[in-house]
Amino acid sequence: MTLDYGRILTTHTGSLPRPDDLITAMWAKEDGVVPIDDDALSAQVRDAVHECVRRQVAAGVDIVNDGEMSKPSYATYVKDRLAGFNGESVQDYFFEDLADYPRSAEIVAGNPGRRKRSAPACTGPISVEDPDAARIDMENLVAAGATSEPVGLFSSAASPGVVSLFFGNQHYADDAAYVMAIAEAMRHEYEAIAATGAAVQVDCPDLAMGRHTAYASLDQAAFRSRIELNIAAINHAVRNIPAEQLRMHLCWGNYPGPHHHDVAITEIIDLVWEAKPRTVLFEAANPRHAHEWELFESIDVPDNKILCPGVIEPQSNYIEHPEVVAQRIERYGRVLGPDRIMAGVDCGFSVHVGMQGIDPDVAWAKLTSLAEGAAIASDRLFD
Repeated sequence: MTLDYGRILTTHTGSLPRPDDLITAMWAKEDGVVPIDDDALSAQVRDAVHECVRRQVAAGVDIVNDGEMSKPSYATYVKDRLAGFNGESVQDYFFEDLADYPRSAEIVAGNPGRRKRSAPACTGPISVEDPDAARIDMENLVAAGATSEPVGLFSSAASPGVVSLFFGNQHYADDAAYVMAIAEAMRHEYEAIAATGAAVQVDCPDLAMGRHTAYASLDQAAFRSRIELNIAAINHAVRNIPAEQLRMHLCWGNYPGPHHHDVAITEIIDLVWEAKPRTVLFEAANPRHAHEWELFESIDVPDNKILCPGVIEPQSNYIEHPEVVAQRIERYGRVLGPDRIMAGVDCGFSVHVGMQGIDPDVAWAKLTSLAEGAAIASDRLFD
């Protein structure tokens, strides 16, 4: 299976910088301090999506999304869409690398975007409470796409496993029952995205970041068993969607920590291949994972998979030189063939509303560099 475009397509992972006024309004909604005009907030989101899509296309990005403008966080937004989450929210999650470096933990915890997130525990049966939210997201994205005319659209959604990672289970008898209940409820959102013709991106930090967080105390066999369960939940939830319309994102955690406990991709990639999505996005630019391209010289990538390595680092204010981007793309193109790869970003630029750490204008410049580097690599790889 190949991408028959004659060049390297570009995309990204999901979240993009939100306008300041939208950040203020969404924080106010999350705090519940003042009454929120829902119609006005909806209009802000709609306008932000149109501008976000326009800027992606202007930067040269081919497969674009809504920047997650309507979501307070890439995973915890489900509390507003699913019933059953009414318990107390966890304030401090365990990160093995941050436990080793307390000052780094303080830096991460001090980010205002992270302080605002909320993930209440599951205290009752999970079901779809707001069936219109995903539909409205897609109406906004499709309308914006009709104006800016990108090559394609995608929309990201939390995986069953990452929801189970952040939202404690106080209702279901065991982990399997819990994650499969989440999968069945999230199926509505995945299918709502797919119904528009857009690609569904399932965000899966649980498969990688989970190793040094919620699953840090498990031995290797138990960890792999848990990952197998989470992948089975994905496959259950997307059973009605064609594989070519699905993509999944592996993530080791988009936070400025040491990451020295990150699990190697070699320890999980065989399980990742079992997931249904055709396209696999993964971190390949940051200092802990940039070397892992060599793995693909020694393993067989299933013929039905497309790889989208991250060639841009979203935590750094350095704007990658287009030649650096091109070199990173070429490594994968020469190993797998240029028609089996896309070029992406390691993770989102603003995974929580108001997350600070990168200049929003730099984020857009990085996407421009991504497109420029992909064009250089295309000339070389398709020559």
